[in-house]
Amino acid sequence: MTFRFIRSVPAWIQPLALALLVLPFTASGQDSPEKILLKDFRPKSLYKIPVTQIPRAKFRAIDMHSHPDPKTEEDIAQWVKTMDEVGVEKSIILTQAVGPEFDAIYERYSKHPERFELWCGFAYNGYDRPSYGPAAVAELERCYRMGARGVGELGDKGKGMDFEKVNAPGMHPDDPRMDPLFERCADLGMPVNLHVADPIWMYEKMDIHNDGLMNAYEWRLDNQPNIVGHSGMIDILERTLQKHPRTTFIACHLANLDYDLTRLGELFARYPNLYADISARYAETATIPRFVSKFYARHSDRLLYGTDMGATPQMYRITFRVLESLDEHFYEIEQFGYHWSMNGFGLPDTVLKRVYRDNALKILNLRRRSGK
Repeated sequence: MTFRFIRSVPAWIQPLALALLVLPFTASGQDSPEKILLKDFRPKSLYKIPVTQIPRAKFRAIDMHSHPDPKTEEDIAQWVKTMDEVGVEKSIILTQAVGPEFDAIYERYSKHPERFELWCGFAYNGYDRPSYGPAAVAELERCYRMGARGVGELGDKGKGMDFEKVNAPGMHPDDPRMDPLFERCADLGMPVNLHVADPIWMYEKMDIHNDGLMNAYEWRLDNQPNIVGHSGMIDILERTLQKHPRTTFIACHLANLDYDLTRLGELFARYPNLYADISARYAETATIPRFVSKFYARHSDRLLYGTDMGATPQMYRITFRVLESLDEHFYEIEQFGYHWSMNGFGLPDTVLKRVYRDNALKILNLRRRSGK
């Protein structure tokens, strides 16, 4: 088609027409180092070092952070096959949903009761009215009767419970309006998956010093008015934990303290009802493997395997490679969004088994022992 067009224009203008057609393919500067854009940067490691292929998790894994992205029965059946292929025993589906939406999702996944567990959301209708509370608790109880066995992913990045499907700005997890819901979760033995803040790079200035700029710019929060900062969000998490010691909380994505795991460890020490899932924070931690490996060893009884990144074999195997291997300087830019190189943690079997499944089973067994 291109050459047919070139031949259709007068001979004297054909060179210019060809140049104009080719220009869009070279204007990005991919062949010119002076014009390479950060968003186009795709480095490839040249080191001749070991590359470890890990087709299956070393221990049967329980994925504590998944979402109902596959919509059809065929998609869900394929997901089950993928889980069998890579050694994932069960996936916890964080629907964030209530009402008919939760019911419809539950119906789709209930055909595989041994492979999926469904968690619901909270109903925030009328959250800004004095009468808010009893109806939301009633809907939580209804979802439990329907089959929900946990709650999540609840989320607050700094502007309140205004997160994806939810619109309740200004109400943070430590708000008194949330108390009856969290307390009822304790009564029902329903763990709560809570997303607080976002990675620190999203709150920093989008300038030459932001080493997570490639990903941070897409999810930036530095330009949001009246937003609680990163540290303030961790304070909100702590106040929530203080108020509800009977409720089991899972701070997903390592509580977004991937840059300050020492602070997360301090929270673990103070609050026995706190766990953290490691989902979607592999790139953020695989840049500092020695420090992170020690953190995993020290807090292996509080960390939960999770993905939050789809359901392909390649996705699962990336997580296994980070956790199990000692590979160095490899990239997964398309999966994680950062241009950083990654390194494996090489976790020992005792730690891997706890993270992959034992800690998840501990939460589930606590619920069963309580008769829930």
